Amino acid sequence: MVEDGERVLVVDGNSLVHRSYHALAGTGYRSVLGRPIWAVRGLLTQVVAAVERVQPTRVVVGFDDPARSERRDRWPAYKAHRADKPPTLVAQLAMAAEQLQRLGVHVVTPPGLEADDVLASVARWTDERGGRTVVVTSDRDAFALITERTSVLRVIHGGIEGSPLLTPERLELMAGVPPHQYRDLAALRGDPSDNLPGVEGIGPKRAALLLARFGSAEAVFVAVAEEPDAVAAVVGPGCVARLGRPEARANWRRNIDLMTFVDDLDCGLGEATPVGRLPLDADDVHRVLVGHGLPATAQLGRRVLGGVHEPAEAPPSVDHLGWDSRAEWHGRVTMPPLPVSPQPALF
Repeated sequence: MVEDGERVLVVDGNSLVHRSYHALAGTGYRSVLGRPIWAVRGLLTQVVAAVERVQPTRVVVGFDDPARSERRDRWPAYKAHRADKPPTLVAQLAMAAEQLQRLGVHVVTPPGLEADDVLASVARWTDERGGRTVVVTSDRDAFALITERTSVLRVIHGGIEGSPLLTPERLELMAGVPPHQYRDLAALRGDPSDNLPGVEGIGPKRAALLLARFGSAEAVFVAVAEEPDAVAAVVGPGCVARLGRPEARANWRRNIDLMTFVDDLDCGLGEATPVGRLPLDADDVHRVLVGHGLPATAQLGRRVLGGVHEPAEAPPSVDHLGWDSRAEWHGRVTMPPLPVSPQPALF
């Protein structure tokens, strides 16, 4: 069993790096060696803010395998419409994983799989041992993971502090379905961002109505064949005709297959494993955050990640990224740390 009251914060690293990359691209923030680091700064700041808000006992960050995708192997069109990542994003995704490891959090990049599979596996592992999980992501797919023991902190425009914490009740108010129906809703609706067409004419509102009436998408397709009038009473005869097309069921089935997470990965979270457990080494936390030009976040990080409240000693004059962390970046324009405001614990 995990320790009584263990609270695990599991972060979708790809999601937050992508979000920070686009949100902060205008800063052009780089080290004096010319390395792009604005997205890494954003991720580090958000991890510290999430730890302050959630007050977990362990922190895990998942990343997609950048080299191979089992889902794309099964369906080559999966995400195939996306443009190649710019080199500055590729570099920062790799750097983000490296810097989080230096920070002391537990980083998992599963071969052939995605950060979503890490989120699902950590949530299942924690739930089976009586703990609680908060998933941090901007991706709606994680809504399917919500249970009484797993919440989703969906990062939106307000950042960590202004983002909603979704529980089963809050998800149903927002999406119109409970968590166990969310994957069916998403599969019927489709996901253009992943190049997954849904059922023509079935958006989230109609999908929610159908699932409320019939319980599952499988039951909806059975009803289309056996009692079409009952389906028409919910969404109209035109939708019944579209649901009856062979490609409708095929699209739903493919989407369910690709949207279902792997939840039995060995993420290296054995009870005796100290990696990712708080408190982290406060000096490592301070070194990494100051090394990215985040001195105010470093002091907060020492407290919420390292459990140390007194100020740190001055860091070395030149850090591992190549700049003087006590100077004004040798004349470069600097950006103030992203805001972090106090929040109550979520458990």
